[in-house]
Amino acid sequence: MGEENGVCFPATKNKLPLFIFFNNARQVFKMDELGLEIAQIAFPAALALTADPIASLVDTAFIGQIGPIGLAAVGVSIALFNQVSRIAIFPLVSVTTSFVAEEDAVSDSSSEQQQLQCLELNSSTNNEAKQLLPQLGSGESCLKSETSSLNVETSKPQRRHIPSASSALVIGAILGLLQAVFLISLANPLLNYMGVKSDSPMLPPAQRYLTLRSLGSPAVLLSLAMQGIFRGFKDTKTPLYATVAGDVTNIILDPIFIFVFRLGVSGAAIAHIISQYLITIIMFWRLFQLVDLLPPNMKNLKFGQFLKNGFLLLMRVTAVTFCVTLAASMAARLGPTPMAAFQVCLQVWLATSLLADGLAVAGQAILASAFAKNDLERVTSTASRVLQLGFVLGLILSFMLGFGLKFAARLFTNDVNVLNLITTGIPFVALTQPINALAFVFDGINFGASDFAFSAFSMVVVAVVSILCLIFLASHYGYIGIWVALTIYMSLRAFVGFWRIGTGTGPWNFLRS
Repeated sequence: MGEENGVCFPATKNKLPLFIFFNNARQVFKMDELGLEIAQIAFPAALALTADPIASLVDTAFIGQIGPIGLAAVGVSIALFNQVSRIAIFPLVSVTTSFVAEEDAVSDSSSEQQQLQCLELNSSTNNEAKQLLPQLGSGESCLKSETSSLNVETSKPQRRHIPSASSALVIGAILGLLQAVFLISLANPLLNYMGVKSDSPMLPPAQRYLTLRSLGSPAVLLSLAMQGIFRGFKDTKTPLYATVAGDVTNIILDPIFIFVFRLGVSGAAIAHIISQYLITIIMFWRLFQLVDLLPPNMKNLKFGQFLKNGFLLLMRVTAVTFCVTLAASMAARLGPTPMAAFQVCLQVWLATSLLADGLAVAGQAILASAFAKNDLERVTSTASRVLQLGFVLGLILSFMLGFGLKFAARLFTNDVNVLNLITTGIPFVALTQPINALAFVFDGINFGASDFAFSAFSMVVVAVVSILCLIFLASHYGYIGIWVALTIYMSLRAFVGFWRIGTGTGPWNFLRS
């Protein structure tokens, strides 16, 4: 270990930060302490993250039986709803995860130090001295600690005091209400922006679906705020159980509302709303058992920190949202058939890519805790491991989609023209998986390092370049041009992550020491 200004750095054989990507690459699948922790966080997180896109795929499969117009209309509405939601969700969840992980790590460190002090004090005193301890400050705190431990054993576990958890719930509830009002009141103009004009047959079903689904916005924002809290605790199983329960309910209700009650696209939206509120109720019940959600005073809510870092990530997610939304808008302008094919490919593209986001969640939670404890050796090993796992996962997904998506496409539609366009998009969906996986993992690493400013400004630059490519390629090459532009967009996202760590700048400057 080296030391500089009182800070310990991990010893490395090479001074080049770029070597972090190849650090202990042969041990990528080793189930040591770090490997087990990553797996325990990443696997449930990946399942929870993909559960909602899979539910949307099920929606798409059921709605596809109505016809290509209904499928295209719901595709535009889902793209619009998801992108507007991400503007609020992404900053909230990411900031919450980092803040809760840091507060929890500091709290655990303080408790461990106090216990060690108590053990040292108890071992150096005799029974007579222990009777005098209430007169001493340190002895009093030790006795309180011992008393509280006894109380914990004989009663319910004491709820943790994490101010960031309360802040996240308040902000999530407010943002959810604002999103619902925004989408319901501006449904027509937003759909027109997406390319669904007043004379389009897609407009009536798209407007019905978007308006109804917007009623679930408060539940969506609250449930995802709570996901951020649980991720900060490195607990990704609770969100998984809640999400699976909600999505299974959605899948069961879909055919009932769509076909039995003959509500069509409106039935799909109603089923989704019910599932979202069920997810919220389950997670809130569990969170209430673990955390004291009522802070002693308003100062403890730390709204200032949330707003500062949340604004930076708002810039970032706005740039991301604009790119994906513009791509969907370009596809919608090509007509119902291209939009229907694009919707299927996009949902598969996002659902499979989000598997890598499970690794990003694990990386963020572990890194935020390690940075809070100044454990830079763990920072290095964690970043290396999740990046290597992300690349391997991308290769596996690429192989699976390249051979399987052509056959799976018939689950979503029987329209020959739509199927032909889906086949055209398969190479882009499959071959970009390793790039997508690395881009998502780099996001988690940057957030775990609280590198929010770089994440925001670098994404704005990436978005500007990508939007220019999208406009040019879509106007000249149509459907294929859109997918080429999205490939460029994800490649640039992965590149800026490589550049930040590989050059050892920002929070990674210790790699050059």
